[in-house]
Amino acid sequence: MQNKSAPEEFDVAIVGRGPVGATLANLLGLCGIRTLVLEREGQTYHLPRAVHFDDECMRVFQTIGLADAILPHVILSPGMRFLDAGGKMLLDWSRPQNLTPMGWHLSYRFHQPDLEDVLIGGLARFPHVILHGRCDVFALDQDEHGVRVRYEDLTNGQLTEVRARYVIGCDGARSLVRRFIGSGMDDLGFHERWLVIDVLLKRARDDLGDYSLQHCDPRRPATYVRGTGTRRRWEITVLADEDSHEIAQPAKVWELLSRWVTPDDAEIERAAVYTFHSVIAKQWRHGRLLLAGDSAHQTPPFLGQGMCAGVRDAANLAWKLDAIIRGAATADLLDTYQSERLPHVREFIELAIRLGGVINTKAIEAGLAAGEARENAPVKLEVRKPLLGPGLAPRDMPLAGDLAPQFELRDGSRSDDRVGYGHALLVADTSALSSRPALVQAGLKILASDDADGIGEWLSRHGIIAALVRPDRYVRGAARNEIEVDQLIGAITPLTHVPSAA
Repeated sequence: MQNKSAPEEFDVAIVGRGPVGATLANLLGLCGIRTLVLEREGQTYHLPRAVHFDDECMRVFQTIGLADAILPHVILSPGMRFLDAGGKMLLDWSRPQNLTPMGWHLSYRFHQPDLEDVLIGGLARFPHVILHGRCDVFALDQDEHGVRVRYEDLTNGQLTEVRARYVIGCDGARSLVRRFIGSGMDDLGFHERWLVIDVLLKRARDDLGDYSLQHCDPRRPATYVRGTGTRRRWEITVLADEDSHEIAQPAKVWELLSRWVTPDDAEIERAAVYTFHSVIAKQWRHGRLLLAGDSAHQTPPFLGQGMCAGVRDAANLAWKLDAIIRGAATADLLDTYQSERLPHVREFIELAIRLGGVINTKAIEAGLAAGEARENAPVKLEVRKPLLGPGLAPRDMPLAGDLAPQFELRDGSRSDDRVGYGHALLVADTSALSSRPALVQAGLKILASDDADGIGEWLSRHGIIAALVRPDRYVRGAARNEIEVDQLIGAITPLTHVPSAA
C-alpha cells in the first residue's frame, strides 16, 4: 500500500551502493549534502569482482578520510607482463614501487567486498547520509524542481516515494537510471567472452608470482592476477564454438587451470563466464538525472581501470553538485561533467582495447606501438593519465586539465589533508595576495612555498607563479603573471566552499 505521508526530501539520491555510489555518498557527506543511497541488495556481494585501483583512487579515499582504513586490505602490485605462447616477454609494464606525485603507490590490489565494507562503514559518520538496502527503484519522474523517486522495499513489498533535487545512477551496466535518461551507447567494438576463475590457495605457491601475467597464446589467451591473501584469479578466453555454461563446470575449469594449479593446490571460489564490453553512454545527463561508473561506461579489464574510472566520476561530480545545491553555481555547471570525463575515460578504454589486441595476438603490432621499444629487451609500457576533456579548464593555460601533485608539508602532513575536498590556490609567494580581498571573501585555501619546498619547485618547473586546483585535484588554471592570478581568483570565487568536518 502506498505511503500517504508527504515524501521525504533529499538533495541527492544515489541508485546503487557499489564502490562508485559509496564513494560519491562519502564525498557528498563531506560537503554536508543530504543524501539518500538506495541499493537493491541487502548485503555486500561476497565474491571478488574488481581487483585493482590506482594512486588517484587512493587519493580520493584519502579525501574522504578512509585511506588508513583501506590500507590493511590492500597489497602493492609490481605490475604486469605480457608473455607469448612460449613464455617470452613481449611487453613489460612494471609499476614503480615508490610513491607517485599523487602521494600514493601507482597500483593496489584488493578484494572488492573488503573495500565496499570500508566505504559503506564510512557513511555512518554523516547523519545526513541515509542508506537503504533491499530497495528496488522502479520509477523516476523529474520536473523543474526535482525528481520523484519511487521504489519498492523488498523486505515487505511496500511502495515508497521520495523527492530529490538530483538522482545519480551508480547502478551498473544494466542501469535503470540510464534507461530513464534514454541514452544509447557508443560501441567501441570490443565484446568477448572470458571465463573468470577465482581460487583460494590451500598451500603456498610462490612460483605463481606477484606480477599479473597476460598469456598471449593464440590458442587460448589467458590472464593471471594475484589477489590479496590466498586469492588468485585466472581469466581465460572462451572460444567461439564453446558453450558458456559447459565451460564453467568444475571438470572443465580444472582442465583449463591444469597448467598452473590442481585441486590439491586450491579450491574454486567462483567460475563464471563474463562478456567484456567497450561501450560509453552517449548521454550522461538529462536534466536532474546523471550517470556514474559502469552505468556510463564499460571497459575491458586489461588496464584495471574500470572501477578507477567510476571513482573519478564521483570525485568530479560531487563538488559540482555541492556548488549548485548551495546556490554558488547554476545547473549548467553539470554540463562540464560529461565533457570533462568522457574523453578521459574513452582514452583509457581505447588503450585497454589495444592491450586486449596484444593478449589475443590479433593486433600485436598495434598494441606494442603503445609502448616504448628497447634494444634487446621487451617493449616497456608507460601509461600517462589522460587530461580532462574540455570543460572548466581553459585550454590555453599550462597544466589545465592535468592532475596536480600532492605535497608533503613542512609539518609532515599532506597537502590534500590541509585543503580537504575544496579548492586550493598554489602560489610561490603569498606577499602579493594580501591586497586581494576576493581571496578573503572566498575562503580559498592557499598553499605556498613556505608550506612545502615542492610547491615552488613545481610552479617554477612549469613556468607559472600560481595554480588553481579543484576539489578533484585537477588543475583548473594556472597563472604566468599577476594579471592571470586575478583572473584565476575571479573564476573561482563563486564556487569556493570549505566542506564541513567529517
